[in-house]
Amino acid sequence: MEEKNSMEIGKTIGLAYGPATRDAFGETLVEIGRQNKNVVVIDGDVGNSTRTEKFGANFPDRFFNVGIAESNLVGVAGGMAAAGKNVLAASFATFLWSNAFDQIRMGIAFPQLPVKLMGSHAGISIGEDGPSQMGIEDIALATALPNFTVLVPADGPSTAAATRAMFAHNGPVYLRTGRAKTPMVYQEGKVPFQIGKANRLREGKDVTIIACGLMVAAALEAAQLLRDSGIEARVLDMHTIKPIDEEAIVLAANETGAIVTAEEHLLEGGLGAAVARVVARRSPIRMNFVGLRDTFAESGTGQELLEKYGLTAKDIVRAVEEIRG
Repeated sequence: MEEKNSMEIGKTIGLAYGPATRDAFGETLVEIGRQNKNVVVIDGDVGNSTRTEKFGANFPDRFFNVGIAESNLVGVAGGMAAAGKNVLAASFATFLWSNAFDQIRMGIAFPQLPVKLMGSHAGISIGEDGPSQMGIEDIALATALPNFTVLVPADGPSTAAATRAMFAHNGPVYLRTGRAKTPMVYQEGKVPFQIGKANRLREGKDVTIIACGLMVAAALEAAQLLRDSGIEARVLDMHTIKPIDEEAIVLAANETGAIVTAEEHLLEGGLGAAVARVVARRSPIRMNFVGLRDTFAESGTGQELLEKYGLTAKDIVRAVEEIRG
């Protein structure tokens, strides 16, 4: 089942497929563990899925499996962080945020403890596991909390960079990863990753597509399709949802006059909502949004679900055409 999902995103523009973002995270976590002996990892009995098991295999005395008890997981993480440890706590995105939100709120965000949270299996591209396993509201919950930084990298190389940046950041951070193998938007070791600073991946004067996670590759593909019809689209990888890069958004609004956002998350409280808030306050322009529209998904292959719920390059193209008339 792990390798069953086959994605089409990015293939028409020649993007090679690399590891799932959770795999890149797991490898980088081991690297960080070798460099910093104060790092400890706590998992909710899903280490084989979050890939924290790799850290556990290398550093068993610094790896703790608390079982299927996410609230307890967060409590232990907060306690260890208060005692001076560099703590990473991991589970499925939906288990972490749906089951342990109060503990994250009062045990990490309120005291501003530098706990790093990693939620895997985010979005609907996890496929056959179905809606009970899909994190589709996690960005909304994470960004709602004061003091939290929220990272949604696009591919394996950017996830490695995001993981390093997360541990270098002095404060609570949520890193969102996925199950499916992803198109390689960046080259290994050549990722310009700065928390709060979007990456401009493509120039364009007619519209800007702002995307995060898996949808960055879809945005690049959409930009190519739009170019074939005479529309030049700028593409921004908004890998940091909070703090969001306001200056990149305002510049895009002023220079291209229209913005479409794309995310593998509910539209309520996600990337699009964060961008719209900046646009409304600083540079009102036409906008459109690609994401889950007030619905849970169902079980199916990742590609089938992305197509059914409108999260493909063609859906981004349609969103651009709608606001351009």
